[in-house]
Amino acid sequence: MVCVARSFARATRACPLLLLLAMPVASFAASPALSLEEATRLAVERAPMLNARRSQIEAAEQESRRAGALPDPMLTVGIDNLPVTGADAFDVQADFMTMKRIGLRQEVPARAEREAERSLAARNIDKAQADAQAERLEVRRETAEAWIDLWAAQRELDELMALREETELASRLARARVAGGADPVADALAAEAALLELDNRIEAARASEEAAQVGLARWIGDEMLLPTEQTPDFTALPVSQAQLLAALDRLGPLLPTTAEIETAAAAVDVARAEKRPDWSVAASYGQRDGGRSDMFMLEFGIELPLFTRNRQDRGVAARQAEYDAALATREDLRRQQAARIRADIARWEGFKRQVARDREALLPLARDRTATALAAYRAGAPVRPWLDARRDEIDILIDHTQRLGALGRAWAALAYLLPQEPQQ
Repeated sequence: MVCVARSFARATRACPLLLLLAMPVASFAASPALSLEEATRLAVERAPMLNARRSQIEAAEQESRRAGALPDPMLTVGIDNLPVTGADAFDVQADFMTMKRIGLRQEVPARAEREAERSLAARNIDKAQADAQAERLEVRRETAEAWIDLWAAQRELDELMALREETELASRLARARVAGGADPVADALAAEAALLELDNRIEAARASEEAAQVGLARWIGDEMLLPTEQTPDFTALPVSQAQLLAALDRLGPLLPTTAEIETAAAAVDVARAEKRPDWSVAASYGQRDGGRSDMFMLEFGIELPLFTRNRQDRGVAARQAEYDAALATREDLRRQQAARIRADIARWEGFKRQVARDREALLPLARDRTATALAAYRAGAPVRPWLDARRDEIDILIDHTQRLGALGRAWAALAYLLPQEPQQ
């Protein structure tokens, strides 16, 4: 009887724990619901990196507006034919050829070179936009994964909390039967231990939920939002495997590499255009003292690319090598992405079959076994079969929610590859 009294005392001390467990659930329940689509939309609106990408696009556009423009003209000021020796040294009026001069000089790069610079600037805009698009897809995918983690954690917590009432009822029944002399004290202690073990699992599930809440807040802000109760359809992809493999170059991870190839090709054109000669024009006005006539000078200059083998050709070869490297890099990434898609499809299909097996067979069998064992216990059978059945049911339930999360993450890895909205 002393043991029974101690058991009742521990049960009484457990009541505040139950209240503490229930309080966070109530506070979370008051939080507004958040769908997967809404979460990804908020993340795209608030992601700092997307603001950075927009600034990079603006920078590239500003650079493009000055690409291919003529260099600024140069003002020249000087003095010609000034004596520096003899009795007339540094006398600007001593020699009739001495004159003060002011003029302008304008460098004029070759038209092909300026057009190539404009083309390169336009490709830089395309690259900045491709980087922004890839970043947007990455933000949506990571937000979806964070939402799925929170959704799975909340589902696990709800399922465990639903089992607690029945477990507590069985613990009270065990204590009552011990008090009546129908069962040994060990049965009551085992039932109470099962309740405490379930409380530990609930605490672990709540910790996982809070961690997942922090992970989602990293993308959408600090609002206390919970996933909607409606289960997303993770069993159907918005695009098929064949469509993904046919659109490899338009997938998020490959968008920047395609733009990098176009930029490298434009850089090759710029290097080739440097072989075209630049030219310049200069005009100056010279003033002479002593009533002598003023002078005007007009001068044209043209660049002579006589040593292209060791200068311009080297630059063309370097840019061509960079272009070849970009092509090889994209091909390697295409192969990696194709293999990753096939592997992700296989994982997604596997998780889908496991989740279906859980829902159709494993979970119903676990519930039926627990219900049968509990009915037998109420009818006078030992408590051990029910404890074993309940423990197995909890393990299966936790494994099921983890598989649900894995299924959702496998779905997100495939659904956010193309720049389009997944159909929920």
